[in-house]
Amino acid sequence: MPNIPDSKQLEANILKDMRVELADEFDKNFQRKAFFTDAWKPRKDPKALGSLLVVTGAMRRSIKSEVVGHGVRFSSSLPYTTIHNEGGKGTLTVRTHYRTSKSGKRYKVRAHKRRFNMPQRQFIGDGKETQQLIKNVIDDNLQQFSLSLAQFIKSRANESKAK
Repeated sequence: MPNIPDSKQLEANILKDMRVELADEFDKNFQRKAFFTDAWKPRKDPKALGSLLVVTGAMRRSIKSEVVGHGVRFSSSLPYTTIHNEGGKGTLTVRTHYRTSKSGKRYKVRAHKRRFNMPQRQFIGDGKETQQLIKNVIDDNLQQFSLSLAQFIKSRANESKAK
């Protein structure tokens, strides 16, 4: 005899499936170099190879997901992930270093702060595509739940007839 479907298990399945589906799609955003269909702004340096967010792959590998309470949380241990995902202004400390001039003379560049304005290059977040993925996961799980419930009711009805 099948077990009665459990609503707590339904929620757990939905959250687990949401975590997997969203993590997969957010990872694909690095391949697409876009937040689904919204392309990232190109790098300022046209000679630079590749997209800024894909050069080493460290940020992409740092993205972690987990089910927390009644939702899914995405996080990264890298401090610059948020500024890339959301965009914004900030300052960067440039350490003391040496440069060589065009004439071949070496000179020292002292430590200083540099301001920057980072354009948004979103790869994680809410949007119409994210909402559609969540809706699809919920619909699929509700359909499975309904089938399990129908099988349970049918088996109980057959047991009653047998008595």
